[in-house]
Amino acid sequence: MLSIGVDIGGTKIAAGVVDEDGRIIASTTRRTPATDAELIEAGVADAVTELRAQHEVVGVGVGAAGFVDADRRVVRFAANLAWRDRALAEHLETATGLPVVVENDANAAGWAEYRFGAARDAAHMLMVTVGTGLGGAVVLDGRMLRGNGGFAGEIAHMTAVPDGQWCGCGRRGCLEQYTSGTALVRAAKHRAAIGDPVMEPLVAAAGGDREEITGPLVTRLAQQGDPGSVDLLHDLGAALGRGVASIAALLDPGAIVVGGGVAAAGDLLLEPARAAYEEDVTARMHRPMPTWAIAAMGNEAGIVGAADLAR
Repeated sequence: MLSIGVDIGGTKIAAGVVDEDGRIIASTTRRTPATDAELIEAGVADAVTELRAQHEVVGVGVGAAGFVDADRRVVRFAANLAWRDRALAEHLETATGLPVVVENDANAAGWAEYRFGAARDAAHMLMVTVGTGLGGAVVLDGRMLRGNGGFAGEIAHMTAVPDGQWCGCGRRGCLEQYTSGTALVRAAKHRAAIGDPVMEPLVAAAGGDREEITGPLVTRLAQQGDPGSVDLLHDLGAALGRGVASIAALLDPGAIVVGGGVAAAGDLLLEPARAAYEEDVTARMHRPMPTWAIAAMGNEAGIVGAADLAR
């Protein structure tokens, strides 16, 4: 039984036909016209039409970056896409003639890791995606946690630092402002601007212009042993670990999976995160510690998870 998974990002719509074992057997992409909801939907419908021309599918799962209602039909709000109380599933069903399930993109990726990836042996999983922003997904007792309105798992907007950095959500001090690729780059540029000498190799690698520093550049230099870049990832990882420790006080996950672009740093991110978690978590001497792992499904997670949830 095949289904189609669609991952809608800020710049690209990625879609694939997925089998019951989580394998993508055909795929295609479209550009995301982020400011026009109807054009986004037209792009998704066009991709689905292309894929189903060669494969018999039972439905479509869509991973959408935003707040999706508990019925998995309506995108209530998306910070970077043109959705405000948009009945996305209904519109896509009309356009494709197939049943459609809409899921938050982080939930879709988390479900893929739970079913087929790094947490497939766990009953209770927390996934955090550390990319441009911060995403979260929670599986408890084998069920995706969605909450009353469908907004559960939005760990990005937990308060980490009262009256801290302004966040795109309109509040201050959100965890995302300290544990994301954006936060990593902001910290690097700030330290370079105040003349921190340990940032000099990073600035040099950016062509002498601190404004050209990027997250992948920090990761690459850290992997080459640059002390300043290692330090930046350490601070980010420690902030992540402390944030996850607060989440664990409520959810007590058995597996913590870290995905997103910054996860390419591997143990340079994971080790300080784990250490900070074990230092901060409640009753640390009397509870079993969760496993920590880098996400295994890579960029395919959103497609695979959305397709599996649709099935």
